[in-house]
Amino acid sequence: MRPSLQAVPPPASLADLTLAQPPDGQQLENIKSHLDLILLALESLAGLSSEGMLQAARELNLEAVIGDRVTLWRLRQSNPLRKSSGGRKKLDVEEARSLVLIICHLAQQQQDDIRRACALLEQMTEQGQEPHRAALLGDYLDNFSNTYQERMEAGEAIAPTALVRLALKLLVDLLFYGAKNGHRRLWLALIDQEKT
Repeated sequence: MRPSLQAVPPPASLADLTLAQPPDGQQLENIKSHLDLILLALESLAGLSSEGMLQAARELNLEAVIGDRVTLWRLRQSNPLRKSSGGRKKLDVEEARSLVLIICHLAQQQQDDIRRACALLEQMTEQGQEPHRAALLGDYLDNFSNTYQERMEAGEAIAPTALVRLALKLLVDLLFYGAKNGHRRLWLALIDQEKT
C-alpha cells in the first residue's frame, strides 16, 4: 500500500511568515536579540554547534540567506546584547524569517530532550524542589548561565535567579516552537512582543 501524501506535513516555509507591516529598525534589533537568546537555549540544552545550525539551513534551502559560518556568526554577533557586537550588522526581515525557520526546525529535531526537560521541570516544581537538582535541567541551566555570562554585556550584572528564570522560560517556549506550526507561533510572538 502506498503511503498517503496527505500524512506528510508540508515543510515550513518563509511564505508562512507574513507581515501586515514590516518591523522598523528598533523592532528588528529586539527580534534579533530574542532569536539569539533562543538559539543560546538550544545550544545549552542540546550542545548544538554552528555546523548543526548550518545543516538546518541547508535542509530548509536557506543557504542563500545563511550559507556559511561567517554569515551565521555575524548574525548572532550582531545581537546588541552581546559584549562585542554593538549591533553593527542590521538584521533584515528575510534573515529574521530564516532564523525563525532554523530555530523551529532544530527544536523539532530536539523535541525529545525538550519534552523530557519540561516534564522534569514540571515534576520538580510539583515536588517543591529546585530545578537544578535534576541532572538534565542542572546541566542546561549551568550551560545557559555560563554561556550567557561569557557572551552578553549584562552577563555579569544579571542576578542568578533572573538568569534561571530566563533559561526556564526559553526552555518552555522551545516546547511550543518545536510543535507543528511552531514557526508561525514564534513569528507571531516576535511581532506581538514588539507591539507591546
